[in-house]
Amino acid sequence: MVPTIETYSIDESFLNLGEFREREVEPLARELRERVRRWVGIPTCVGIAPTKTLAKVANFIAKKRPQYLGVCDLRSSQVRAELLSTVPVDEVWGIGAASAAKLAKIGVQTAADLATLDPDNARALMTVTGGRTVYELRGISCLPLELMEPTRKGIAVTRSFGAPVTTWREMREAIASYATRAAEKMRRYKVAAENIFVFMHTNNFNNDPFYSNGASARFAETTNDTGEVVALAVRLGERLWRDGFRYSKTGIMITELLPETIGQPALWGDLDRERRERAWKAMDKLNATLGRDTVRILGAGPKNAAWKLRAEHRSPRWTTRWDELPRVRSH
Repeated sequence: MVPTIETYSIDESFLNLGEFREREVEPLARELRERVRRWVGIPTCVGIAPTKTLAKVANFIAKKRPQYLGVCDLRSSQVRAELLSTVPVDEVWGIGAASAAKLAKIGVQTAADLATLDPDNARALMTVTGGRTVYELRGISCLPLELMEPTRKGIAVTRSFGAPVTTWREMREAIASYATRAAEKMRRYKVAAENIFVFMHTNNFNNDPFYSNGASARFAETTNDTGEVVALAVRLGERLWRDGFRYSKTGIMITELLPETIGQPALWGDLDRERRERAWKAMDKLNATLGRDTVRILGAGPKNAAWKLRAEHRSPRWTTRWDELPRVRSH
């Protein structure tokens, strides 16, 4: 329905409506809202404005005031002048409690007050972000849509165990499983790692002896190869392991990520790397199509391993899993 979308968070997006005629925008917003309600069953609100910050303000107004029926349009400067004076300054995007307290000391209580503040004063109080926010509230766009997701700085896969782990075999399976998931995520986000951190610990809230430790290491070259990630993670885990403890949790943290097309190759490059990359991507595709862990490495242990966190009481994932949709039968 719209040409460009920026996914801002799990439940928020910015849409570019610049290609539509002015009179088409509000009806389109209402149709978008209705379509989400029909297709997904989730109530939504839409804020229309010339800038991202104003769109967030408009969305706040649409949520709080039933008379707008879920859609608030702040494109008109006259409407903005009227409504911004009713929005507390701490409801403006990017204005946290500390910034709101600073602004209150100089008499800035509402979004309208902030819009009239000198941008240089706002910058002095709240760094460059403050000056940018003032311009955005005036209808001057300073924040274009981010159509490409920013490169991630790290990936973590950590879980508490379903039952205490007391053997290295179980811990090795858990580390291999989590490292597999981390490598899969890297390939999904098209990034590769330079560094990995592994930790493990016992339960700090019972009477068992306590132990906690972690270790990190660098890969020979940037990688998102499951085999390489698992091998280094398991070696680190073996260094950390101590017999005689009841472990409650382990985890993998991948840091120093780079786009997968960038990286310093090792002096003696692996001639089989391209073949392995194709194999891992084929595994990713099968698991995405047929379900997680349909194909997995042997070292990750069985699907029903005792250490795996139980999920019997997890809420159904109706909006993201076809196999968990409720079924209706008629006779």
